Amino acid sequence: MAEHVTCQEVVELVTDYVEGALDQEETTLVEQHLNFCDGCDWYVHQIRATIAAVGRVRAEEEVPQEVKAKLLDAFREWRRP
Repeated sequence: MAEHVTCQEVVELVTDYVEGALDQEETTLVEQHLNFCDGCDWYVHQIRATIAAVGRVRAEEEVPQEVKAKLLDAFREWRRP
């Protein structure tokens, strides 16, 4: 494994990191990065705060099709230049 992780890699690993699903080596690398990168540290803090505030959608909770469509449209518009 690499000697360090980039900000992009932290973003890609954040879900597994906050859920404790990374192996020890990856966890150590992410934590080393967070010690020196205020932006990523803030990002991880915000992810944790969001999870705490809204919880998790349970598998048995079905999101209505209309809501899914609106969310997908909103994300498509957000990604457009």
